Amino acid sequence: MTSPADDRRYMAAAIALSGRGRGLSTPNPNVGCLIVQQGRIVGRGWTQKGGRPHAEAQALEQAMDRARGATAYVTLEPCFHLSPRGPRCADLMARAGVSRVVIALRDPDPRTDGQGAAWLRDRGIEVDMGLMAQEAAQAMAGFVLRQTLGRPHVTLKLGLSLDGRIALRDGSSRWITGSDARAHAHMERARHDAILVGGGTLRADAPRLDVRLRGLEDRSPRRLLLTRKDAPRGWDRIGAPDDIATLQRVDHLLVEGGAETAAAFLRADLVDRLLLYRAPIVIGAGLAGIGDIGLEDLPHAHGRWRMTDSRALGVDRLEVYERVRSA
Repeated sequence: MTSPADDRRYMAAAIALSGRGRGLSTPNPNVGCLIVQQGRIVGRGWTQKGGRPHAEAQALEQAMDRARGATAYVTLEPCFHLSPRGPRCADLMARAGVSRVVIALRDPDPRTDGQGAAWLRDRGIEVDMGLMAQEAAQAMAGFVLRQTLGRPHVTLKLGLSLDGRIALRDGSSRWITGSDARAHAHMERARHDAILVGGGTLRADAPRLDVRLRGLEDRSPRRLLLTRKDAPRGWDRIGAPDDIATLQRVDHLLVEGGAETAAAFLRADLVDRLLLYRAPIVIGAGLAGIGDIGLEDLPHAHGRWRMTDSRALGVDRLEVYERVRSA
């Protein structure tokens, strides 16, 4: 019998595994799974590109006969609904003979939503649900928001000077931040399904918006343009921030600029996460990072953002903030 500390350690590892599928697994959630037999990890899995195979299927295939009597740690309740794309993971778990399933997050998809766990219990399998549910939900934020709010999870990324500028007065912006911060930003691109800029940024910078990290070039996200006009070849258009709800196969959206696009998403309260890369420079009379967001009094500005990370990236500083929303 594993201890609570062991359970937490294995679940943390499963959540870390789930991050490998982020930006690739849509339309399915990026799930992680571990199979543990007598204190030894015998199977690992995460949702693969395009959503199949599921994390559980991959982990069970790796474990083979060693899954019998083992404990499975999975970041999301094993799926229960029938699909032409593959078997139900709850059924796979039962047929593999696992004796216990530890689940972080109950599946908000109504096609499963508790049914997978109940089906396992009916077959004599011990099921524990809720361990590190908040951490798992954060790792699968795009899927959770798609199920609950009907839209992708939105991260707004800004590269700023200490005084909040994104460019000189003439628009020159290469480079405000250093190479370490830019490499981190490219890693963030690789973790998103799509990346969006406004028409002004497209005209001024002609950005490629690809991933330029060795070995991750094939993870460049889909390119979106916020504009009332037609989008050029290789881009998809949305006319307003609210249109992100209509995007297919996009659960994690990265907004990279410019100032008016950032302001538009903030005005619509569609930003869930802020990535602020701050360079140790002062620009003065340059271009502001964010335009008018319609704020009329300071009390409404407080209590909306919570810092979740802060670290040095070379000479620059990364600050990460999450939007505080009522349950």
